[in-house]
Formats: sequence, C-alpha cells, structure tokens
Amino acid sequence: MISYADIKNDKIINTYIKRADESLTALGYTEHSFAHVGRVAASVEYILSELGYSEHDIELAKIAAHMHDIGNLVNRTDHSQSGAIMSFRILDNMGMPAEDIATVVTAIGNHDEGTGVPVNPIAAALILADKSDVRRTRVRNADVSTFDIHDRVNYSVVSSKLTINREDKSILLDIDIDTRYSSVMEYFEIFLARMVLCRKAAERLGLEFHLSVNSQRLL
Repeated sequence: MISYADIKNDKIINTYIKRADESLTALGYTEHSFAHVGRVAASVEYILSELGYSEHDIELAKIAAHMHDIGNLVNRTDHSQSGAIMSFRILDNMGMPAEDIATVVTAIGNHDEGTGVPVNPIAAALILADKSDVRRTRVRNADVSTFDIHDRVNYSVVSSKLTINREDKSILLDIDIDTRYSSVMEYFEIFLARMVLCRKAAERLGLEFHLSVNSQRLL
C-alpha cells in the first residue's frame, strides 16, 4: 500500500502543493500550504478514529487531505476537480490499487462547497476537516487596515476545534471570534455554504452537526 508517509514525503506532490499555494498568494487567498494540509490530515484522522473506521480508511483519508488542494496549481475555479484528476495520475503512476485511488480521488473531487457532495465517509471527513480550518495564521496580509472580508473573518478566529460526542452522535465545531476584527454575521456571510456542506457531511457519518461561536450554539 502507498502510505500517507510516502505521499507526505513525495517531492513531486510537495512541489505541486507549494506552487499551488504560490498561485493563491498572488490571488490574495489565505494559506493553503503545508500547515493547512497537515491540520486537515490530523482532523480526518481524529474524526475517523473516533468513529471506529479502519487504519486503512484513515490512511486513505490522510492521503486525500495532503493532496486535496493541488488543483489550485491549475486554477482556483473547479480546483477540486482539477486536483482529483492530478491525484489520479500521480497515484496511478505510484502503483496504488484502483480501489484506493477511487476513494482518494472521489474525496478530493468532492471537498469544495461549490460542487462537493459527501458521497462516502472519506469525503465526508475531508469536508469537515477542511472547512473547520479557520484561523488567524492563515491570513498573509500583514496590514490590518487593508483586510478584505476573508482576511477579517480568518484573522478574527482565535480558536477553532472539532469535537465528536459519540454518546449523542454529534460533532461540534467550536469557534472563538475576536469581534474587533469581524462580526459573527460576517462569518456566516462567507462560510454559510461551507457550514451547510458540513451538516451534510456529518449526516453521511451518522452525526448531527453543531456550530458554536463565542460559546453560543448557533446550529
């Protein structure tokens, strides 16, 4: 089996991640490089481990997490589909079994809120992990006075944590926002579609999705 460690240490894949993030830097987007994919990989591992999925499934989810944004190398538009096609070619050339490639490619191709659907548990875990990575350190712009709404919202997030409660079969995204930089309404203005997708992803995993902002349950 091609392992997560193999993917994480692959120079070609990491070059694509680096160059894709450089393109997003030029476009003014938040960080989508190794810090992001590392956090997403850790989150999918937590989600699937808590729900009792196999080590094999967890490895595939972590591989999908590491590669999920390489499509930004092509273009931000439809980057999930571009990334899925790129990942198929890379993993096929590495000799990964077709069943495993299908799982990884499906998850990558469905992680974006514009077109994504949590069609399997790996895709669902990737969606939840990706959309919950909201944090101040993803903002590249050092000039607070020139922040756009995306900068303000990400910079305002002091902490963001996913927690699964197996007893009541729920998953909570708990966010603390510094309202000096962004209001809760602004968070929903840019993240509503992502939260709807998270709810669908949680349902695919047999969970109920909840959102708490500044200790107030909103969903």
